[in-house]
Amino acid sequence: MSGGKVAIVGAGLVGSAWALVFARSGFEVSVFDPSKEVSDRVLGWMAQELSSLHDLGLAGNVDEILSRVTLAKTLAEAVEDAIYVQESVFETVEAKIGISMDIDALLPPDACVGSSSSGIPASKFTEGCRNRERFLIAHPVNPPHLVPVVELVPAPWTMPKAVETCRALMADIGQVPVQLKREVDGFILNRLQGALLNEAWALYAEGYADLADIDATVSQGLGLRWSFMGPFETIDLNAPGGIADYARRLSPMYHQMALSRRDPARWSNETVAAAEKERRQSLKSEDLGERRRWRDHKLAQLSAFKTRVFGSAKEPSQS
Repeated sequence: MSGGKVAIVGAGLVGSAWALVFARSGFEVSVFDPSKEVSDRVLGWMAQELSSLHDLGLAGNVDEILSRVTLAKTLAEAVEDAIYVQESVFETVEAKIGISMDIDALLPPDACVGSSSSGIPASKFTEGCRNRERFLIAHPVNPPHLVPVVELVPAPWTMPKAVETCRALMADIGQVPVQLKREVDGFILNRLQGALLNEAWALYAEGYADLADIDATVSQGLGLRWSFMGPFETIDLNAPGGIADYARRLSPMYHQMALSRRDPARWSNETVAAAEKERRQSLKSEDLGERRRWRDHKLAQLSAFKTRVFGSAKEPSQS
């Protein structure tokens, strides 16, 4: 069982899920959000979520886990004696600079800070921090208590020890740390997701298929493989001679497709409006929340299945 105190700064959907992840792994968790309304929702949401996870074998005693979580009245109270701080405030450079400077002024010796920023590099908001060498990106996939990948992205001044400490911590709590060697806007996950999204929007805008059929191509095709292996392993297994053989056979085709998108268009208002109309015919606006809960339950079931089959929700061993 892990131990020590972790501070969660920002208690929205991502921050609350981080609190669940750390508390489930045995850490004492102190949660701070400047909005009392947001803070007041944390424990109720966690109790409901943990109950579902417990039923699937993905969490232990709910009351015991919740007993490790406290709501701090101030940022100083949350950060005091913390060995790690996970920041999950609103994603603007201004908000990130403000909270980073506030955390920096209170940061305990040797503690490091991971930001949940989904695309803004740490160099854009930690340069002025006195302890900037202990700040980095620790970007989760939403929701982090159901999807384990965490992107670790150091700023140019982040010390290697901070990255190593954060990586070990994430592995300890059951997440899957993915370490970038240097900064790039959007990191890995959103650059990969963005490439797929941009092509999906283009195919839809050009009238090749409806949204449902494009979605089905992923959910009933690519996504089935991608739920337990990545793109490089996928192509390594999709040609008789492995990845080099695949490249020889198909790289000209992929290159030609890439050339056809050398001048990518923005997602136009007209295309977005058409997509919105089509989606609302399939799912009414008032049903979005229920569908998100359905998604999270399916993610939990998938995680439980992978744990039973592979021994963990992570990718199966290739050894």
